[in-house]
Amino acid sequence: MKINSFRELRVYQAGIDALMKIFEISKTFPKEEIYSMTNQTCRASRSVCANTGEAWRRRRYKAAFIAKLNDSETEATETQVWLDLALRSGCITQEFNEEMFMEYESIISQLVVMINQPEKWVIETQK
Repeated sequence: MKINSFRELRVYQAGIDALMKIFEISKTFPKEEIYSMTNQTCRASRSVCANTGEAWRRRRYKAAFIAKLNDSETEATETQVWLDLALRSGCITQEFNEEMFMEYESIISQLVVMINQPEKWVIETQK
């Protein structure tokens, strides 16, 4: 199957799904956390998707493609950290944290596969 858009990537779709869950639960975070925990958790989860989309557009350059996927991977891990902090602060349940942790582990795994096999994704340019 040929993928024509980053929107067709399973990892992108998983990132959007996870982002929307975080966005919805972040509405319940305390108002005093709006500029720290709420903002940072949502920002990191949005960055996973944004960097994956950017990586797709950088497929002509293997190093740039891998770099953007690495950015996406690190943002996914940052999201996990913010969710751990939200758990410890009582903003989310243990069950939600575990569910999201596993979703982000899956996203990270998919990104690592792409990083380790860039030849399957990069566009061959003629010299």
